[in-house]
Amino acid sequence: MAEYLAHSGKGEYPPQTYIEHIQGVCSRAARYASEVKVYASRDTGQMEAILRRSALFHDLGKLSDQNQAVLHEPVGMHLHLPVNHVDAGSAALKEAGSLYAALLVYSHHKGLPDMATEGIRAEDAFLRDEHPNTRRDVDRELSELLRRHRELLREEFDDSESSYLGDWPVFFRMVLSCLADADHTDTAAAYRQTPEKEVLPSLQAEKRLVALDQYVAGLGGSDTRSQLRQEMYRACRDANINSGFSTCDSPVGSGKTTAVMAHLLRQAASRRSRRVFVILPYTNIIQQSVDTYRKALVLPGEDPEEVVAELHCRADFQNSDTRYLTSLWRAPIIVTTAVAFFETLASNHPAALRRFHELPGSVIFVDEAHNALPVKLLPLAWRWMSTLAEEWSCYWILASGSLVRYWELNSLRSIEMNRPCIPELVEADLRERLMRYEHNRVSFQWRSTPVSRRDLVRWVQSSPGPRLLILNTVQSAAVIANDLCTAYGRECVEHLSTALTPEDRKRVIRRVANRLNDASDTNWTLVATSCVEAGVDFSFRTGFRELSSLLSLLQAAGRVNRHGAIQNAEMWSFSLQEDSMLKSNPALEDARNVLKGYLEKGINITPELSTQSMNDEIVRNDSCLSEIQQLMSIEAEMQFKEVESRFNIIDSDTVCAVVDEALAKSITYGKGDWRALQRKAISVRRYNIQRWGLKEIAKDVYQWTLGYDLFLGYMSGALQLERIKNDTLIL
Repeated sequence: MAEYLAHSGKGEYPPQTYIEHIQGVCSRAARYASEVKVYASRDTGQMEAILRRSALFHDLGKLSDQNQAVLHEPVGMHLHLPVNHVDAGSAALKEAGSLYAALLVYSHHKGLPDMATEGIRAEDAFLRDEHPNTRRDVDRELSELLRRHRELLREEFDDSESSYLGDWPVFFRMVLSCLADADHTDTAAAYRQTPEKEVLPSLQAEKRLVALDQYVAGLGGSDTRSQLRQEMYRACRDANINSGFSTCDSPVGSGKTTAVMAHLLRQAASRRSRRVFVILPYTNIIQQSVDTYRKALVLPGEDPEEVVAELHCRADFQNSDTRYLTSLWRAPIIVTTAVAFFETLASNHPAALRRFHELPGSVIFVDEAHNALPVKLLPLAWRWMSTLAEEWSCYWILASGSLVRYWELNSLRSIEMNRPCIPELVEADLRERLMRYEHNRVSFQWRSTPVSRRDLVRWVQSSPGPRLLILNTVQSAAVIANDLCTAYGRECVEHLSTALTPEDRKRVIRRVANRLNDASDTNWTLVATSCVEAGVDFSFRTGFRELSSLLSLLQAAGRVNRHGAIQNAEMWSFSLQEDSMLKSNPALEDARNVLKGYLEKGINITPELSTQSMNDEIVRNDSCLSEIQQLMSIEAEMQFKEVESRFNIIDSDTVCAVVDEALAKSITYGKGDWRALQRKAISVRRYNIQRWGLKEIAKDVYQWTLGYDLFLGYMSGALQLERIKNDTLIL
């Protein structure tokens, strides 16, 4: 055999040798570790040592004769390796006493295991292949594999391991992140699916702050509210914070997007941070925020997409043919969703965790912080946030127009949580002056009797416009939008939800903004899901919100009479009668019942009610505290697989489906682009793959094959299937 290979040839690209791959992974892993170490307060060299050993031996099993025979097959064969190539590396490291490195090698494809479950396996099976025959065969040839490896690389290392003096679960995720990213990136580079040397702009926080100051100064406005926004901006920018957390509790329309960014950049400069994260609750807000940041923060000669990255969803691909499509956290400023961000922190999978090592040394803005996650997930997320602040030099700003300090909730006193005293960015006097504009801006109304589809459409259409109607599910929003269109014409309705690709949602947002700016254009309704509730600079005359949580209602009300210029603006809450075409969201049941109780009792709906509502939700749900305690316990026990499976922000397993035919064709031939995938794909629940006839074009990447249009998005095709079954779409 001429030479030992790590990867066979693919397309026009030649094979990658074992030496090239191991050296490449070692080099990248060492670089990632050195970048992270700058921000690690408790790592005294463990990460670099563990990574060195695991990178050297992670593909040791590929040196076996059986695996080499397959790797030398002609280009395009794509045969699976007959022997588990991971097992030899973990066996060799176990034998050398390097258990932490063995864990990384064992996990670098299958993911971090449940350590309690792993610990009860027999000694010879611990961190090894599950099949005894495989382990026996690997043990038999291990000495020969090590001889070949050392003959090729002649590398020596210190096999002693010291204990990490911090949070072990986060540490193991961090180290696996470095190894997985080094492995995946080196492989992608060998196949020219990623630049060999990816050079992105640096943060340059001081320069970007100057640019932001100039941008905000140009916004103008001499009225009292504009002057208050300028005061808010200066207060946030100049706030002197030395702790790991701060809060920004400011009302609607106070300029939070730019004010908090100014503070982030000032803090990044003083802390020598390398990256800014903006975590938003909904995908729609990403586009608006990204547009603002690209206008305000990009320096001359820079590519806006490289400076401010917009990541709408978790696009994580473990398969070697699709890894290059994984969205990473390498830009200096990253705007993403709470789902994509926090589920990465919870993951045990290498494909998702490979971006985790980019987080240390970051300043992070979590908007609508208390509403970014279900209540049961907040304490565990708080543990990760606290660890990242204390051990990995992260700084967090938790913001909202009605902030709930959930770490102080009485109902969570029994949970072991870090409860620091967190400073405020906005002083009480300024917040009070800003809040004056909230009084009487919207009148909250309640329709106590459930309403039918037909009556809802008529009721909404008869109300003063422009109107905002928010439903609890994507399908319900599409059905009602279609009903309005059928009854009153396309010009009387717009539709906005995740049934549309991010690229198409951006077009809808632009169209809606233009219509709202036209004072003569009032007879229309925007039908949307909760994705429009926070951060979008829309101001409607009348609002309607299907019964959900108090926090959602308050956020939705922020899109009605936003600037306080309308008299008697109303925000209605309602529930729907059962209908075969309308879908409910059972995850909202407890929050919905709490709000319903307030409305039935005539309790005033105000931001001050937010803390009580969260307490009431926890108390109402008998299982909530139990679930919280279980999650905290399995995290402490390093039950990585179990944590990943239970930390679900949205209770659905989704797949990525490409709408654009040209992109789908490129991905089929391994030529796609992760940025294009973010713009031109939708997320579809996995259980709908067969029902809706999705076509798999690469491992875990699908093409949407039903109807898709710019009004209803993929629900156009999905509802057409329902129309075939019954004719309930016609009023």
